[in-house]
Amino acid sequence: MDTSSAAGVLHPYWPRDLLIPTYVANDRSMSEILVFLFSVSGVFLLVTWLITGRRGATGRLGTWRRLAVCWFAVCGFIHGVIEGWFSLYYDIIPGDQSFLSQLWKEYSKGDSRYVIADNFTVCMETVTAWLWGPFSFWAVFAFLTNKPYRFVLQLIISLGQLYGAVLYFFTEHRDGYAHSELGHPIYFWFYFVFMNVLWIVIPLALIVDAWRQMSTAQAHADITESHKSKRN
Repeated sequence: MDTSSAAGVLHPYWPRDLLIPTYVANDRSMSEILVFLFSVSGVFLLVTWLITGRRGATGRLGTWRRLAVCWFAVCGFIHGVIEGWFSLYYDIIPGDQSFLSQLWKEYSKGDSRYVIADNFTVCMETVTAWLWGPFSFWAVFAFLTNKPYRFVLQLIISLGQLYGAVLYFFTEHRDGYAHSELGHPIYFWFYFVFMNVLWIVIPLALIVDAWRQMSTAQAHADITESHKSKRN
């Protein structure tokens, strides 16, 4: 339901008295925006899944590893394109009718910090877009070509994503969840909670995975070095 801001501009955001003088309502529906987001993400996932199913020089990747690479491909798209747009145009998004600006205005119904260019949100999304976006595509390349640093990339990206997501939730918690309609099934639980908690749960699993892979590699290297020392 649209409400009036202090300047008399109708907008659907919380808190209700939020001042957004340049706001222009979307002319794209919620369904159009969500279909675009999930369709493109689905294409990235499907294409990556098919590519990772091919047998390489070191054999075929397992199901878990293929899913992890698909995750990084989707992250590359979301961080680099969606969040990259926000990092570049955050100051004009409220009044802009470009498709990606409308996507952000729709998402802002679940977190209005995006439509008021909140300092933390701008800084966090800029780091995410320009570091974790390219790094995610790099990770896809590293796993497809079996680079020895692939799990280092996985650990770095996942730690960065986890840190950003924890700060994202914690700063809003300290604000008393003032930037969303608390408890709303779509705007709060789906947009704000579900679409962001993925960047806590999945990175945590990938951090543990990278930890195990790197620990195993180091243990093997230590044993090899020990055997060399004994021969000498």
